[in-house]
Amino acid sequence: MDLLRIIIAIFLPPLGVFLQEGVGKHFWINILLTLLGYIPGIIHAVWIIVRR
Repeated sequence: MDLLRIIIAIFLPPLGVFLQEGVGKHFWINILLTLLGYIPGIIHAVWIIVRR
């Protein structure tokens, strides 16, 4: 299941974080990072998914 979330996070980082954490502070941080730059959003999303 984590592999699927990581693949989703590469294409849509906020969706990957949403599937892992729901709507919370990490979701909003990821949206901000994705808007500032796509790569930081991907890195943050993968980090959130892998850390558990």
